[in-house]
Amino acid sequence: MGSSGFSWKLNDHPKLPKGKIISVVVLDGWGEANPDEYNCIHVAQTPTMDSLKNGAPEKWRLVKAHGTAVGLPTEDDMGNSEVGHNALGAGRIYAQGAKLVDLALASGKIYEGEGFTYIKDSFATGTLHLIGLLSDGGVHSRLDQLQLLLRGASERGAKRIRVHVLTDGRDVLDGSSVGFVESLENDLAKLREKGIDAQIASGGGRMHVTMDRYENDWGVVKRGWDAQVLGEAPHKFKSAVDAVKKLREDPKANDQYLPAFVIIDDSGKAVGPIVDGDAVVTFNFRADRMTMLAKALEYEDFDIFDRVRFPKIRYAGMLQYDGELKLPSHYLVSPPEIERTSGEYLVHNGVRTFACSETVKFGHVTFFWNGNRSGYFNQEMEEYVEIPSDSGITFNVQPKMKALEIAEKARDAILSRKFHQVRVNLPNGDMVGHTGDIGATIVACKAADEAVKMILDAIEQVGGIYVVTADHGNAEDMVKRNKKGEPLLDKSGKIQILTSHTLQPVPIAIGGPGLAPGVRFRKDVPGGGLANVAATVMNLHGFEAPSDYETTLIEVVDN
Repeated sequence: MGSSGFSWKLNDHPKLPKGKIISVVVLDGWGEANPDEYNCIHVAQTPTMDSLKNGAPEKWRLVKAHGTAVGLPTEDDMGNSEVGHNALGAGRIYAQGAKLVDLALASGKIYEGEGFTYIKDSFATGTLHLIGLLSDGGVHSRLDQLQLLLRGASERGAKRIRVHVLTDGRDVLDGSSVGFVESLENDLAKLREKGIDAQIASGGGRMHVTMDRYENDWGVVKRGWDAQVLGEAPHKFKSAVDAVKKLREDPKANDQYLPAFVIIDDSGKAVGPIVDGDAVVTFNFRADRMTMLAKALEYEDFDIFDRVRFPKIRYAGMLQYDGELKLPSHYLVSPPEIERTSGEYLVHNGVRTFACSETVKFGHVTFFWNGNRSGYFNQEMEEYVEIPSDSGITFNVQPKMKALEIAEKARDAILSRKFHQVRVNLPNGDMVGHTGDIGATIVACKAADEAVKMILDAIEQVGGIYVVTADHGNAEDMVKRNKKGEPLLDKSGKIQILTSHTLQPVPIAIGGPGLAPGVRFRKDVPGGGLANVAATVMNLHGFEAPSDYETTLIEVVDN
């Protein structure tokens, strides 16, 4: 007990016993969508998951795994494994993405962090380049965040600044690019009055330059690279306002698809190529359309297109865009600081814990689950096991991945009766789903289902309880769709594969011989999301959740 009166001790649940063995299974990339041929979970043979869904209706439901339910700004933001496991473990919704950046800028913490310190070393002799989407759409970036960053960097020693703008027209009105560029030019003029050499160096429309995603078309990234890094583009202008106005005169012009341009000086030289000794920041907060550029800026052994030269720069993202790839390795805003996670509470209350996955998701079932915190809370109470993932191949080559090995480790941990909670992540639906290989993803879903069966069989043997859920969707929809939900076709009439996560809800099922009679999902939490799972699991361990946790999904009715 500290002076604040805080205590780790949880209150006992009035109706549920302590000491049951509980298995928490997270199926990665396993959402719920309409059954069709592009729903690999539906097509695959998944008798175990089917039996949970078609069993007792009060023991299966859907929960939200995207948007505001996991701390992302809008309902158009798909969930991901990092924010999903944060919510599952923390039991509360923490600001992620744009909200996090706003807080870091407002408090000034962004300038004290490791990322800013890292790029600042280039300010004395090099140029600071800022690359990102120029609009106030708030989906990928926001103009006001760029404006604050420009001011903050210039006040902290950046003497030469170049902005590489990507015009929007997708999250904001087409044609609004001119106003945004004028607004930015105005800010840069004020910086120039203070003796800072600040100007726009290049630009282009977001769908034509830089902002491709899921490795759909690397040519988009290359056009950006040529303009931003090499200072080469088909169109050259003395001013960015002129550039956008002129390029928009084409009758088919659209902000999203403006061709790449560079700004040149009176002698015809590009004003802002990226060279050795410079600093680069990609200022989008949303990850999906920055990851490809991040790879080109960061990876030494990159061979997807010819970079011509690979400048020695200090590069930081606004955020870390990919928690699995640790990409980029430097970033201005750290993930949320999450305290008092369910895992830490349970360990303090005598719940011995086992967690296991393979390499690609091991961090999710430990580090992200535990509030972005490495290591054990109490090594005597916990055991974490990482099974090495296949390396050197894409996951569709071995779509069963390590599901069987993870299930065997979980089974052994359950049958040992040494642990009260056995927690695993089965990565198949997500990692194979990302490859876009439908056949392999079907195999992956079947393998995950077989792994669930092995774990549930062990729970049956020890009289335990299971909680089976997921972190976000992926494998349940493998095709891009129009507004009506019909599959989109490419020019040759083939379906356009969707390799990304989705906006779909995910299932949660409870059961097992140890589940007290009368336990069922409540009807009064229709908007429940991943953050409600932690209180639910704490209840099943025989405890009430802390009062500030998102409410439990279950109730106990007297039979």
